[in-house]
Amino acid sequence: MREVAFIRQNKEKWLGVEQVVLGKVKKNPDDLSSIYINLTNDLAFAQTYYPKSKITVYLNYLASGIFQKVYKTRRAEKNRLFYFFSTEVPLLVYHYRKYLYFAIALFLLFTSIGVMSAYYDKDFVNIILGEGYVNMTIENIKKGNAVGVYQQGSAWGSAISIIANNLKVGATLFLGGIFAGAGTFFALMYNSIMLGSFQYFFAEYGALKDSARGIWLHGTFEIFAMIVEAAAGLVLGASVVFPKTFSRMDSVKIGFRNAFKIFFSTVPFTVVAGITEGYLTRHALQMPPLLNLLLIVFCMAIIGGYYLVYPCFVYKKSIRPL
Repeated sequence: MREVAFIRQNKEKWLGVEQVVLGKVKKNPDDLSSIYINLTNDLAFAQTYYPKSKITVYLNYLASGIFQKVYKTRRAEKNRLFYFFSTEVPLLVYHYRKYLYFAIALFLLFTSIGVMSAYYDKDFVNIILGEGYVNMTIENIKKGNAVGVYQQGSAWGSAISIIANNLKVGATLFLGGIFAGAGTFFALMYNSIMLGSFQYFFAEYGALKDSARGIWLHGTFEIFAMIVEAAAGLVLGASVVFPKTFSRMDSVKIGFRNAFKIFFSTVPFTVVAGITEGYLTRHALQMPPLLNLLLIVFCMAIIGGYYLVYPCFVYKKSIRPL
């Protein structure tokens, strides 16, 4: 069947499903299951014959939306929070995976720019990190304590202030998307360039290994969460700029709701990162190097697996007939 005929034949049905996804039309659990099965059949057909078509993307969106409603209805009596993290967020991340990949690419690009800027301009680190902070860190490095900055103040006080600051940064990355993604772009650029120049600064003074043992102990969660928050901001920005088949208002509502869920999913990682930075990072150099490395790899496996691998498994499960 030609794609045009396929669309013409099913257009009214899909528009009706769209109203259900938007919450403008209510359906009982049996009707939702029936709609879902019918929709996955259409999706399978489109993936087979029109794999690169926009209609395949559109049907994937509808199928994901109906799947969420089916399982929300079926599991209403169960742990809502568990469902949110185990199913709803992974499905959203899978649906918007291209935005996550793009955020990762931007992060790597901007971090590299930070490294190159610090390499070619010796004053760049002072400008972006502050002269006082740089001088203090140099003194700590000379004393053989590259993570000395993390040992200031009490552990609990540091943890609270770090968590608050990181949540503020995350919210900025997410909400910056409302300005057609520009706010998110510049916030990610600033933080990534700062990280790149920060790491080069330690390398220049021969303390990269010691700094990495401290920074990445909490940074695996903190920095990856920042990338995911940027992806959420890009999702919001895309909903403003590219409404597709929706009205712009409906597009923004959908984009904001879905982007907020992705952003909110990073909060536990941000909190754990703050606690780790407040309580463990200050002892990083006293920790056995192997234990330090294992903790970093373990944290990376958890957050990387949750946002890059696990969504694929949840999606594959969601397209099976119910």
